[in-house]
Amino acid sequence: MTNKQRSRKVPCLRACAAVLAAGLLMGCSAHKKELYEARVRYARIPSEAYAVVAEIRAKPGREDELRKATLPLVEQVRNEPNNRLYFLHEDRNAPGHFIFYEIFSSQADFEAHNATPHVQGWFGRLSELAEGDVGVVRMKILGNEGASSH
Repeated sequence: MTNKQRSRKVPCLRACAAVLAAGLLMGCSAHKKELYEARVRYARIPSEAYAVVAEIRAKPGREDELRKATLPLVEQVRNEPNNRLYFLHEDRNAPGHFIFYEIFSSQADFEAHNATPHVQGWFGRLSELAEGDVGVVRMKILGNEGASSH
C-alpha cells in the first residue's frame, strides 16, 4: 500500500471509529435510561402492595382452548383500577401450564379483582378446560421498602 493510499484510509478509519464510539456511547446512555425508568416503575409499587402467583393446568388436549380463554384476561386485568402488574406465562416445557404473576394495591383490591365479571366468567370455564382449581400463593413484597405509596 502506498503512502497516498494509507493517507486516504486513515480519515475513513477515524470516521468509522468515531461512528462506532458514538454508537456505543448512545447504547450506554439508552441502557442507563432504561435502568432509570425501571427503578421509577418499581418505586411506584408500594411495599404494602399485595402480590400473587397463581397457576392452572389445562386438561390434556384442552391446552389451546384454555390459552384462548385466558389471554383476554391480560388486557382486562391490566385495566382494573388498582392492578399494579399482571403477567400471564406459559411453561415452555409443559404447554397448557399457565402461571400468573399479579400485584394489586391491596388484598381488598385482589379480592375485588376475583369478583369482576371477566374473572368470574373465566372461573366458570375452568371445570371444562382445567385440571383442578387455580393454585394461589399470596405473597408479601420484600426489598421495596423505599417505595412510597401512590
